[in-house]
Amino acid sequence: MEKILYLECNSGISGDMTVGALLDLGADRGALERALGSLGVGGYHLHFGRTKKCGLDAFDFDVHLEEGDGEHHHHHHEHEEGVHGHHHHEHGEEGHFQEHVEAGHHHEHGTEGHFHEHGEVGHHHGHGEEHGHSHAMAEHIHGSGAEHHHHPHVHRNYADICAIIDRLDSNDRVKELAKRMFRIVAEAESKAHGLPIDQVHFHEVGAIDSIVDIIGVAVCLDSLGIENVVVSPLAEGSGYVRCQHGVIPVPVPATANIAQTHGLTLRLTDNDGEMVTPTGAAIAAAVKTMDRLPASCRIVKTGMGAGKKDFKQANVLRAMILETEESAGDQMWVMESNIDDCTGEMLGFAMEMILAAGAADVWATPIFMKKNRPAYMVSVLCREDKVEELETLVLTQTTTIGVRRYPVSRTIMDRRNETVSTRFGDAQVKVCGYKGKQYFYPEYESVKTICREHGVDFRTAYDEIRRKAEEAR
Repeated sequence: MEKILYLECNSGISGDMTVGALLDLGADRGALERALGSLGVGGYHLHFGRTKKCGLDAFDFDVHLEEGDGEHHHHHHEHEEGVHGHHHHEHGEEGHFQEHVEAGHHHEHGTEGHFHEHGEVGHHHGHGEEHGHSHAMAEHIHGSGAEHHHHPHVHRNYADICAIIDRLDSNDRVKELAKRMFRIVAEAESKAHGLPIDQVHFHEVGAIDSIVDIIGVAVCLDSLGIENVVVSPLAEGSGYVRCQHGVIPVPVPATANIAQTHGLTLRLTDNDGEMVTPTGAAIAAAVKTMDRLPASCRIVKTGMGAGKKDFKQANVLRAMILETEESAGDQMWVMESNIDDCTGEMLGFAMEMILAAGAADVWATPIFMKKNRPAYMVSVLCREDKVEELETLVLTQTTTIGVRRYPVSRTIMDRRNETVSTRFGDAQVKVCGYKGKQYFYPEYESVKTICREHGVDFRTAYDEIRRKAEEAR
């Protein structure tokens, strides 16, 4: 049984919508709060509640940023991150560059798009939906840490963000995914503004909510045990938005750059304004592992994450956990190439890229070619919809001039990821089933972490995790 997450982006995608949808699917809220608390970043509180969008019940997640004596209620489907280069304090939809005023923070919906001015004290919206305490079952959780009383003009670059993520009390998989999402945003902003990536800065007001959203997505995906993700075409609005230096088109340049670089499909609509934020686009680009849904599947659970605008259609991100039966005839493809003139560094980098692009596995086998030349046969295992993309990587990232391929069938066990409590702390274990029997395989990263933090040997840590998983049955 294979588990797939499907993100249906018929009303766009943003960071808070994605976290809300994953929490609605059953992601561990406690794990999310513990992970965010370990960052040492404050100046915000979290909103957990429910709301109605076109009559549909949806999970409403938001990050309320606290500035001075008031609160900055940051609605992500309006703006997400503030980014600027050098010493220009420019905020608008293309990098979420915002204009600051003294008295308040309000949004006016005009004919050219959404006109945004940001202030130090309050944040008011002219979109017909009041957010916050009016929601039933709403809760607010405060962030805490050394930066709780932050200065409104602190800026962070990508390296600063990575340093914060490194403080995260979670596994390496979560940290790497969070860094990848931020890297995608930073690279898109770098291209949009013609600046080196180390000169692209996230303004304090924008960086906190983006950190929360991006880390929240990574933690929630890990909590759900999601490995394969399909992302639908991203519905985007039309028209223009205004920033400090003029009027810019939707999709904003950062979002367009992400879609172009990472092969995302945009579906333009007649809705006025931005529906796909740069953070939302970065999430889609980073988590997608499959290009299309299987021919048949079973819906296990559905979650709804609410957006903060009102459109003619329900402004929700729908997330579905699907299961598809894996039979003995489950078909995969193998691609092979014999290479005798590629450096070890080049080959290693190519294999990393192939895995990151969605290969089920990639390996190199030592062989001897003509004239008794030592060489490697590079093999890639993947699904049919990945053949063209991965074949291109083999041809462009190595020195080979040809690739052969053939279909294969495989039999795989049912599998899922679970968290178990051990005397060394929580650990991840893969639970597999075959013909009525279950098998427990501790995750390597969890074993490694326990060995390093508690000074125990690998076998002791491995056996402890497996024993606890067996006892939990």
